Amino acid sequence: MDRYMFPAVFESCEEGGYSIHFPDLPGCISEGDTLDEALYMAKEALELFLWNMEDDKDDIPQPTLPEKIETETGDFVVPIIADMKLVRAQMNNKTVNTNVTMPQWLKYKAEENKINFSQLLQEAIKEKLNINS
Repeated sequence: MDRYMFPAVFESCEEGGYSIHFPDLPGCISEGDTLDEALYMAKEALELFLWNMEDDKDDIPQPTLPEKIETETGDFVVPIIADMKLVRAQMNNKTVNTNVTMPQWLKYKAEENKINFSQLLQEAIKEKLNINS
């Protein structure tokens, strides 16, 4: 599925700001100093949480309808939408570190010749996998 909507419960904090949790996704929490920041942080938390669930091949539960969520006085429910197509594209293009083992003399020779290890490794892997991009 490419698009999800989960209800988030916003709780006003005594010291100001909001704490946020998603009743259907235990452990998916965030906070924000202002309502605008809290809305942004809720969306980001939901997207990353769902991406991790997909990556771990966990089943994503059906969201509860917002009107079915019971809240404490002063708390409120906001439906938050996650566009997973965009999130997947961002996460798949994120750079990661990879350790490579090679003889020390080869490393020194490559550095002397100003070889960019990351670029060379990417090019070699793309060539090996027949990827043209």
